[in-house]
Amino acid sequence: MASLKKVVLAYSGGLDTSVIAKWLQETYNCEVVTFTADLGQGEEVEPARAKAKAMGIKEIYIEDLREEFVRDYVFPMFRANTIYEGEYLLGTSIARPLIAKRLVEIANETGADAISHGATGKGNDQVRFELGAYALKPGIKVIAPWREWDLNSREKLMTYCEQHNIPVDYAKQKTKSPYSMDANLLHISYEGGILEDPWQEAEEGMWRWSVSPEAAPDTPTYVTLTYKQGDVVAIDGVDMSPATVLEHLNKVGGANGIGRLDIVENRYVGMKSRGCYETPGGTILLKAHRAIESLTLDREVAHLKDAMMPRYAEMIYNGYWWSPERQMLQTAIDESQQVVNGEVRVKLYKGNVSIAGRRSDDSLFDDKIATFEDDAGAYNQQDAEGFIKLNALRMRIAAGKGRKLR
Repeated sequence: MASLKKVVLAYSGGLDTSVIAKWLQETYNCEVVTFTADLGQGEEVEPARAKAKAMGIKEIYIEDLREEFVRDYVFPMFRANTIYEGEYLLGTSIARPLIAKRLVEIANETGADAISHGATGKGNDQVRFELGAYALKPGIKVIAPWREWDLNSREKLMTYCEQHNIPVDYAKQKTKSPYSMDANLLHISYEGGILEDPWQEAEEGMWRWSVSPEAAPDTPTYVTLTYKQGDVVAIDGVDMSPATVLEHLNKVGGANGIGRLDIVENRYVGMKSRGCYETPGGTILLKAHRAIESLTLDREVAHLKDAMMPRYAEMIYNGYWWSPERQMLQTAIDESQQVVNGEVRVKLYKGNVSIAGRRSDDSLFDDKIATFEDDAGAYNQQDAEGFIKLNALRMRIAAGKGRKLR
């Protein structure tokens, strides 16, 4: 094994990363620094401190990154109306660049010569963590235990814990969800268990943030979002921080059955994977942001953004947040958002998000021109004849030359 003095581990305090912490100490004979991020996953992160101390770890980082996560990662992504393969709102993907950044920063602060994570060799997260780390610190060493060890089942992990006196809540392990789950302020993901059969419907009891649309209230809920340069800054007239905005929308959206998703997606490593996601707040944000842009963006700017979005979504999904191409696109996207200001009123009802109204001082909607009533000469309808003939010119020429359409 390579000689290492200190490794920074992305540490949740759960079974896998607790085993990894001990495994790193034994395998590499190195000091381990743990880093636990609170991204709004809904579980206490402080217990990770006691677990780390019990394994003799002296440098323990536990950080509340909720505001930074939404402000600097989620909101910039939503300015692009980002969605992967037509459906996925990238809740797991967008959290990884922030974690990678802090792993590298902590490595610099503590003098560590490596970082480590608990992502498996089958998934996307290993790529996301490591691409980010290498972009931010080219010479960093990355240790991915799932690509090195043979502890490839929960039973083997539990046996390892028994052999190495790693404290485990056995009762909790026995009642643990059968799904592999990841949560943050933007979403919860579910994989594994019966979901590995794409024909099986997800169990109702699996969902944690949302009621089923059938069980949602029979009366719609209206919410007004205030936008400033593409970001929501207030809800129903109350100023809110980015994280508070998402927390609020998660609650009101979940209560109305908003944001459930069941998809088969294409992983970057090559395989197809079935996953279920709960993204109530993000589902509302996407719909509302497109509504305010429809009012304020120039047509060609809006269409160009839509054309770039799938490429931008792939960059985030595949782990290229810290790439120059993503930053280039972000600059263009953010420039377009300078005029994306105003209010959007959304209607939430039994799993659906509808737009009930939108208004803006930067609106390009001109009722004097768009009206179906007398426009007092604001628009000369005779101009349309020449416009149509010029746009048809190439097709008229081709038809006149005998070109056949198939």
